[in-house]
Amino acid sequence: MRAADELIPVVYSELRRLAAQKMSAESPGHTLQPTALVHEAWLRLGADEQPQWQNRSHFFAAAAEAMRRILVDSARRKRSVKHGGELERIDLDAVDLPLPMPDDDILALDEALDRLSTVDSRAADVVKLCFFVGLTQQQAAQELNLSLSTIERLWSFARAWLFKEMQRPLKPSD
Repeated sequence: MRAADELIPVVYSELRRLAAQKMSAESPGHTLQPTALVHEAWLRLGADEQPQWQNRSHFFAAAAEAMRRILVDSARRKRSVKHGGELERIDLDAVDLPLPMPDDDILALDEALDRLSTVDSRAADVVKLCFFVGLTQQQAAQELNLSLSTIERLWSFARAWLFKEMQRPLKPSD
């Protein structure tokens, strides 16, 4: 239990650092706040009542999935049909997370990533860690306990596969 208590602050800090590093490459004026995304993921993972993580890889996999869900939920919420014509209901307690890409692209990526996970779950895991968490390929290799060359092959395959799949029209929703 003591090891888990020590691990959580370290990986939380590392997630914040990685999110900030990833966002530093964005153009000036972008509105995505990496700390807000990481904090929301942290809350969804249990905040101070963290589950028993097996290791760093287990934590990063869960964090990647949580960040993905947050971005997808935000994109769906923005895209859904609003009742009342042009009027929008505003929940002052809810923070609208800006996305790193357009809503339709996030939704297409989510659907394609679900399909990719049925074809090659390891490639889908690499995408989640590199795209949603912001790990480098080297860091993803460490977290997934795979060689860098395997990660590079999986990343290349996943990018090409996802690009092709994302050209498909989105399924109607909401």
